Amino acid sequence: MKIRKGFFVIALLFFSAAALAGCSTIKEGAKGFMGISTRVLEEGRKDAVILAFDYDYAELYAKVKEILKRTRSYIYAQSKTKHMIAFYLSELDTTVVGVFFKETGAKSTQIEVSSPSTFAKELVADRITSVLEGKVTLDELEVKINVEEAETREDRDL
Repeated sequence: MKIRKGFFVIALLFFSAAALAGCSTIKEGAKGFMGISTRVLEEGRKDAVILAFDYDYAELYAKVKEILKRTRSYIYAQSKTKHMIAFYLSELDTTVVGVFFKETGAKSTQIEVSSPSTFAKELVADRITSVLEGKVTLDELEVKINVEEAETREDRDL
């Protein structure tokens, strides 16, 4: 019993020391295990949908975050200092998507919508563009999503 307890304490100390030492592999592994890793999104930026808007960084960040909340995306990681928001499409659809922000001028910001799913990144890019360019209001977009979800539920119930 004492040997088992001693081994457990040593293992705990080892993993704690490795995590505190900044070992990114262990940290990223733990994030992946918990389902909150952003590595796949960062690596996918080379294939991201790139959009540009005439908003400063802080304003665009706030607007995109509001769009995501109103479309019921589940935000699991966000960082204004890292210029990113990572989220699942919804609480039911756990396809990961990330929006990365890049200031290109005082009143202009570029965003990159990254996801392993082409459909997901194009869907999110379309939602953001539609609202920010005034093609649809947030309320109209929310109603459209409600209708789509209701139709999906009906199809599943049949």
